[in-house]
Amino acid sequence: MAGKREKPEDIVLKLRQVEVLQGQGRLVSDAVRQIGVTVQTYYRWRKEYGGMSRDQLKRLKELEAENTRLRRAVSDLTLDKMILAEAARGNY
Repeated sequence: MAGKREKPEDIVLKLRQVEVLQGQGRLVSDAVRQIGVTVQTYYRWRKEYGGMSRDQLKRLKELEAENTRLRRAVSDLTLDKMILAEAARGNY
């Protein structure tokens, strides 16, 4: 059975909840159980999203989308260049 995927915004909120619960003196395992994830998932999230604010997360998503768009453009241009070089050699 596949688990549900959390949105990055929700992950940041849950990480903040764990920080608050730890500040109240709870153990990590108890705090993580209260937000409904495993300890392993918590540490994976903390490694990826730890210390991020919502604004930083929004900017990260924008940069990832731009990076994807630029990679696609570069690959298209590289392919066009290879086709033109092949045609210029007369191997068509």
